[in-house]
Amino acid sequence: MATVIFVSRPTVVLSRLSNGTLVGPPAVLATVPVKIQQRKVHHALIPRGKGGRSSFSGVAATVFGATGFLGRYVVSRLGRVGSQIVIPHRCDQYDTMHLRPMADLGQIIFMEWDARDKDSIKQAIAHSNVVINLVGREWETRNYPFEDVHVTIPQQIARAAKEAGITKLIHLSHLNADIRSPSKYLRTKAVGEEAVKAEFPDAIIMKPSEMFGREDRFFNHFANMRWFGKAVPLIALGKKTVKQPVYVVDVAKAIVNAIKDPDSNGKTYALAGPNRYLLHDLVEYVYAVAHRPFVAYPLPRPLYHMIARLFELPPFEPWTTRDKVDRFHITDMKYPDLPGLEDLGIVPTSIEQKAIEVLRRHRRFRWLEEELGEARPAKTVDF
Repeated sequence: MATVIFVSRPTVVLSRLSNGTLVGPPAVLATVPVKIQQRKVHHALIPRGKGGRSSFSGVAATVFGATGFLGRYVVSRLGRVGSQIVIPHRCDQYDTMHLRPMADLGQIIFMEWDARDKDSIKQAIAHSNVVINLVGREWETRNYPFEDVHVTIPQQIARAAKEAGITKLIHLSHLNADIRSPSKYLRTKAVGEEAVKAEFPDAIIMKPSEMFGREDRFFNHFANMRWFGKAVPLIALGKKTVKQPVYVVDVAKAIVNAIKDPDSNGKTYALAGPNRYLLHDLVEYVYAVAHRPFVAYPLPRPLYHMIARLFELPPFEPWTTRDKVDRFHITDMKYPDLPGLEDLGIVPTSIEQKAIEVLRRHRRFRWLEEELGEARPAKTVDF
């Protein structure tokens, strides 16, 4: 059975077969508009607008671990380009209030999440085309050891993303992740990378070094040591450890740029700052910017572990741990064969440019408005 369609000027008769195919002269068929239906793409995911918060970039992202240090910067970067963001969380609703104004009205969706419930993970990524896993913590608890946080949960997220047909999965690891590391944090990060890759071969792995920023636990950690006296304990005076810290905003930009880059799937990025420093010189610069007296003294690792163990005993967030002591005194690795910030179109930010943002709060009132130029930049090394 065929349907006859009359097209005027010129008068030509076209026939539509039962399967929907138009039959007629080729010259006339070329002028007939044809509808192309985009399947498996919801109309809400079609990019529109001129760019910015009130547009839509075509990215619907689920950000696991958005309430952490890096998470707030990633959400901010996604929100300012007009992305829809789903934020699974386990905290109180008041702990997510700072994330609400980071995107246009209705573009951020909060949902309670059970990290051990597979159905909860599937529900969180059901309407997304990008999944970002920033889940991690610097200390273990009775309910969540490092193996669960850095291996099991990322593995379940990767498996759920693969089953849901997610096109982009970004997993956050660490620059020094190594199965042979003395730090359990870094060992489990290395195992987590392999677990994610096994479940989702096209996953994008981000390996940042220690990140610094306003709310960091790196520069602020050493600056807060002034509470315990003017001397700062460092293993071997910090002269056997080389660090290459990276600005947290650069890492957030790298994650967003990797989403836009069609060639980023399956790659591993090593994200580090532009300069390398001895830990001793880096901490000395921290105190110079803060206008605080700095005296470093060597502390043997066993004694440092003994002191850190005392901070682990209370059932609250520890100021330091034995694992953190080891992690901060490990030299940052070099990965010349891996792509970095420059490959994602980002110029790395040096600590001299942003240290004042982090350390102004540690100054005495008389130095509060002092310019950064008073502090001598830390000496860099090339090894």
